[in-house]
Amino acid sequence: FRLTDHNFYSRLTISIVGQLERFTWDPRQRKWNMIWSMPTDTCGVFGICGPYTYCDMSSSPVCNCIKGFQPLYPQEWESGDVAGECRRKTPLNCGRDEFFQLMNIKLPATTATIVDKRLGVKECEEKCRENCNCTAYANMDIQNGGPGCVIWIGEFRDI
Repeated sequence: FRLTDHNFYSRLTISIVGQLERFTWDPRQRKWNMIWSMPTDTCGVFGICGPYTYCDMSSSPVCNCIKGFQPLYPQEWESGDVAGECRRKTPLNCGRDEFFQLMNIKLPATTATIVDKRLGVKECEEKCRENCNCTAYANMDIQNGGPGCVIWIGEFRDI
C-alpha cells in the first residue's frame, strides 16, 4: 500500500478483550484517539461474562446467571462487578438432572463438544443424561426439526 496523506496516521489493534479498534494519531495532542471499535455491542465481546452466565444488553447488569445457577461471589455482583462466574444452586445428580430450555442465545463455548448427526432431539437428551459431564445439548437442525445432536461437556461460557 502507499500513503496518500503523510500527515494522517491510523492503526488497527485487537484489545485484550477481543475488540477491534481503530486509532488515529493527533499530532497536536501527541496521542492516539480511538475513532471506531467493533463489536459495538458489549455482548459481542468473547467471554465478557463468566462461566454459566448469559449476556443480555437489555438488562442491567448485562451478565446474568442462567436458570439453576447463582453468583459464585455474590458480593462482587452486588458491587456491580458482574463479569464473575456462576455456580450450580444444587449439585449434579447424574441421570436425574433436569434441563431447562434456553432461547435466543449464542451457542456456548466449551472445551469439549460431541456431535452426532444421526440422533434426534430425544436421543440427544438421553445421550446427554448418560454422560455425567454433559452440561447441555441441542438439536442441530432447529429450522426443520431433523436429526443431528450437539452435546456440550463441562463448563461453558459466552452465551
